[in-house]
Amino acid sequence: MSQTQHDPAATGRSVTIRIRRQFDAKQPPHWEAFSVPRRPYMNIISTLQYIAAHPVTSDGVKTTPPVWDSGCLEEVCGACTMVINGRVRQACSALVDSLTHGQDDAQPITLEPVSKFPIVRDLFVDRQRLFNDLKRVKAWVPLDGTYDLGQGPPVPQEQQERRYPLSRCISCGCCLEACPQYTQTNHFVGAAVISQARLFNDHPIGQTLMPKRLEVLMGPGGVADCGKAGNCAEVCPKQIPLLESIAVVQRQATVHAIKDFFSL
Repeated sequence: MSQTQHDPAATGRSVTIRIRRQFDAKQPPHWEAFSVPRRPYMNIISTLQYIAAHPVTSDGVKTTPPVWDSGCLEEVCGACTMVINGRVRQACSALVDSLTHGQDDAQPITLEPVSKFPIVRDLFVDRQRLFNDLKRVKAWVPLDGTYDLGQGPPVPQEQQERRYPLSRCISCGCCLEACPQYTQTNHFVGAAVISQARLFNDHPIGQTLMPKRLEVLMGPGGVADCGKAGNCAEVCPKQIPLLESIAVVQRQATVHAIKDFFSL
């Protein structure tokens, strides 16, 4: 096979990447387009890496390398969430061939930062609010002391199978970006946090913190603020049953409120 057939640059095939850029929160956004040599099975992270190494726009203007966040590159860390062609998703698992329907080189791919978190620069946002909300609902299993606690309580197979899909959450924030109730100006915790509360409420040791979790989720920004749009389940890259989790936690909160009422 000839070198031309091996080398994507030699074939002249390329894909146009349009990036919504913003140097910081105080600067207005603007668009820049880049031409990237096309390779088989390349993902969006690959295109960004090429642009970072060759920061020249399609018009031949030198610019600064784009800024984005990524880590594992295998849809585990959740860091590379962005809006691609108008849909929120993970950049590492977004393949160029799928986004351009295979062979359409003329169709540009647009990249934008998610809008529900404060912008840091370009495609990089500050997701600290999500992690703070996970702390608020105590999304962990409590351990008392640093010594050997011995064997933990057995977990039935049925319960393991119920909890496993919930444990796949990577805190990517896709569900929050798609949620019309979650905005930068309110306190709604969103589907990811509610589902994690359900995960630990269903753990034999994690249940000890269940009342405290429910107290938080019964307050401002809790489960009552959910509008049941269902967008969260549509965009979740791990197919987590988020709507089911919201319903379960709402039921738990109702039971908790009734018990509190009659215990007065």
